Amino acid sequence: MKELEEKIKEYGTVLPGNVLKVDAFLNHQVDPQLMLHIGQEFAKLFANEGITKIWTVESSGIAPAVMTGLEMNLPVIFARKHKSLTLNQNMYTADVYSYTKKTTNRISISKKYVDANDKILMIDDFLANGQAVEGLLEIADQAGVQVAGAGIVIEKSFQPGAGELKERGIRVESLARIQSLSDNKVEFVKD
Repeated sequence: MKELEEKIKEYGTVLPGNVLKVDAFLNHQVDPQLMLHIGQEFAKLFANEGITKIWTVESSGIAPAVMTGLEMNLPVIFARKHKSLTLNQNMYTADVYSYTKKTTNRISISKKYVDANDKILMIDDFLANGQAVEGLLEIADQAGVQVAGAGIVIEKSFQPGAGELKERGIRVESLARIQSLSDNKVEFVKD
């Protein structure tokens, strides 16, 4: 997606450890027009899959997931990372390691909002090692729901996440695929 690549070039900052900081438009300050276009693109890519719900992990995946849900007229469920007094039982859970935060979070989705007949689309802001998507897949397995695929805003193609998901038969659609990060320079995969 050219518009997304341009935003990454203009506002993205490469940090040590292969971290790409995109807080100017994606995961701190949010560009609503870009999120709308991202939602439209995911809706187009997964239009014929019979999806019934969209899942993401809080918090950076919420904006693109909501815009995808808006475009597809589907509910969006976000897996919570922190316990809530109102969500304390009847939960599907999985542990997810965050590479950028160096912490493990237990994510959870209420069983109340999951139906055995659901076919879900997972949306995430980044795919590097695939931990967030793996956590959602674990919850999908527990719930016995079908997975249509994963819509990824930014994929770090030089890390193993996308390849491992594809080997498992998961459809991965990434809107920007990064080949390398170095010296504050982002190189995209040429299709």
